[in-house]
Amino acid sequence: MNQRRFLLLWTLAVSASTAAFIVHLALRGKIVDVGFRLGKARVEQAKLREVKRVLELEATSYQTPKRVEMVARTLLGMTPPPPERVIVLKVDGARVESKGPVVANKEPTP
Repeated sequence: MNQRRFLLLWTLAVSASTAAFIVHLALRGKIVDVGFRLGKARVEQAKLREVKRVLELEATSYQTPKRVEMVARTLLGMTPPPPERVIVLKVDGARVESKGPVVANKEPTP
C-alpha cells in the first residue's frame, strides 16, 4: 500500500513539475514574442516621429509668403490680378473704394 501511495504521489509530483515547466516555456515564448513586437513598434514610432518632424517643417515652410507665392505661380499657374480686379477696402473707417460690386458688412441694429 505504501509503495502504491508513493508511486501515486511521485506521478503527481512529476506531472505537476512537467505542467509547471510547460507553462514556464509558454510564458517565456510569449515574453519573447511581445519583446519582438515592442521592438518593431518602437522602430515604427521612431519612423513616424521623423515623418511628423519633416511634415511640420514642410507645413511651416508653406506658411511663408515667398513659398505661398512660388506654389501659386508654379503649381497653380496663378498671376497677380489686373488693377481693375483689385478692390481696396479701408478697415479703419466706413470709406470703401471699389471699381466693382462690393457688399458692405452692416452692423447689426439693436
